[in-house]
Amino acid sequence: QVQLVESGGGLVQAGGSLRLSCAASGRTFSNYAMGWFRQAPGKEREFVAAFRWSGGTTNYADSVKGRFTISRDNAKNTVYLQMNSLKPEDTAVYYCATSTGYSGNNYRGYAYWGQGTRVTVSS
Repeated sequence: QVQLVESGGGLVQAGGSLRLSCAASGRTFSNYAMGWFRQAPGKEREFVAAFRWSGGTTNYADSVKGRFTISRDNAKNTVYLQMNSLKPEDTAVYYCATSTGYSGNNYRGYAYWGQGTRVTVSS
């Protein structure tokens, strides 16, 4: 069992930055990867970024490459999403998730999810 707690969302102006945090607890040793997804009103859940614990491999959606960075703190079992140069199109509820054997961009591959944190980017 894994529990995820997200934080760091808020309201920012276009061009601003936010850092999201996702703290994992429970049976974290079984985690294979952690990822960030987002869902905007009227749209499907969208992959943002993922981190594989073993090896530190990361991958990003094309829409956020060069602007967002995923990182982790092993001691705290926490994954971060640094978001820079935010655009109104980034407005969404952001979710973190963990998988036990998948690190791709399909949300169905992730077993546990946080409650989400809202990011609103004004123009």
